Amino acid sequence: MFRILRRCARTGLATLPLEPARDADYELAGEKLRESIRRLRGGRSLYVREVDAGSCNGCEIEISALTSPVYDAERFGVHVTASPRHADVLLVTGPVTRQMELALKMTYEAAPEPKIVVACGDCALDGGAFAGSYAVAGAVEDVLPVDIRIKGCPPKPSAILGALLAAVERAGKA
Repeated sequence: MFRILRRCARTGLATLPLEPARDADYELAGEKLRESIRRLRGGRSLYVREVDAGSCNGCEIEISALTSPVYDAERFGVHVTASPRHADVLLVTGPVTRQMELALKMTYEAAPEPKIVVACGDCALDGGAFAGSYAVAGAVEDVLPVDIRIKGCPPKPSAILGALLAAVERAGKA
């Protein structure tokens, strides 16, 4: 054990401090989103319910990156909620599997009006790599009315934030 401690003392700090990876598109979209939330929603935050309808989890990683300290979407007024009853936006990822079809419809029904659905990622738009599988009911649009579509496999956090901006603008017009 003392040998390990001596080696650690000789080596010193082996890691470098993390520099925040700020994307100019992300910051610009975030500032626009903050202003839209302030203007159209009276400062009330935007609550997003993320629904994984059968994806590979690539999109979920990018969505969870939005809430990480690097991107920190909460500073723009975006919060992820666990209940569809509190959600302003349903963010659906992946193709809709047969096992998730009813659950997705029930989630949609539980969401308050106006119901805004965002299809996130190529799999949600057209089935992606899972298209034609016996276990897939189809794209999100085959099950629910989709308002906003995000392309990419997986889409960048700046694209997701831009789609949420479009959702706030759409909700403001409703």
